[in-house]
Amino acid sequence: MSAPVCTRPARATRGGADTRIPWWALALPVLAFVTLLLLILNPADAHAATGQPAAVAHLLEWLRQLTAR
Repeated sequence: MSAPVCTRPARATRGGADTRIPWWALALPVLAFVTLLLLILNPADAHAATGQPAAVAHLLEWLRQLTAR
């Protein structure tokens, strides 16, 4: 009776993993950085973020209606 022979595993290909990322994975951080940079350079525009709770409510209502469809 013969013993089973162990063979070496197949050598991995050098192609590697697919490292492509979607376009928005780079666009969103760049957009956030540019927005914050503009707020730092011109702080007079920052008043819109503090004094307009109605704008935030309007945005949240629009998002609710969009997801309800």
